[in-house]
Formats: sequence, structure tokens, C-alpha cells
Amino acid sequence: MFELRRVYEHHAVQPGETCILVDRLWPRGIAKDRLSGVAWWREVAPSSALRRWFGHAPERWPEFVARYHAELDQQHTKIAELRALGRRRTVVLLYAAKDATHNHAAALRAYLLSDRSAPPQ
Repeated sequence: MFELRRVYEHHAVQPGETCILVDRLWPRGIAKDRLSGVAWWREVAPSSALRRWFGHAPERWPEFVARYHAELDQQHTKIAELRALGRRRTVVLLYAAKDATHNHAAALRAYLLSDRSAPPQ
């Protein structure tokens, strides 16, 4: 099970959940000790070039998702780890973006729940 939570609204890791920050850059204004118990998996975030291209422009969302999913296709090990964690417990994907709908964590969650996220046989 995968949940999304904006990092600025995160207060503490709850029992039975694993919290993972999935941003490439550390969120502004957040002290590292505030995210105690949170793993930081920046390698599953969109590339810097893709992040800059998207610029949180909703009209670019469909193309961003396609490009980001193509990048995730290359992350077989991390995706397999995330999917395995999600089968055992609640995984909270933390992100800093203001838009709760058009952000990479939402695209990552969709990827993890799709058949596409299975590594090739």
C-alpha cells in the first residue's frame, strides 16, 4: 500500500509505516532531524533535467508522466524494493511539491501500482 504525503505536513513516522522522501533535492526549510526515521531515496526521483523541464506546469503533466515512467523503467532494483515494502506495510511517499495532483510522487505511486513496474523477465 502506498500513500502520498507532503513533507511539510509530515510530523512523525507512525507504527506500521515506512516513510520515504522521494525528492531529488532536500526540501527547503526542513531540518534533517525533523525527518528522523525517514529514508531518502533520491534515485527514484525524476532526473534534474526532467524536473526542470516539467516546472510543475499542469499542461505538461501527461508528457512528464510518460518521460518519468521511462526513467523509472531503468530503476528495476529500487522499484522492486519499493513494491516489496508496499506489500508488507504502508509506504508513505513524501514529496515537497505544492500541487497534490501533478507531482512526481503521484506519478511514482501510479507506476508502482501498474503492471509496468514489474522488472522484465
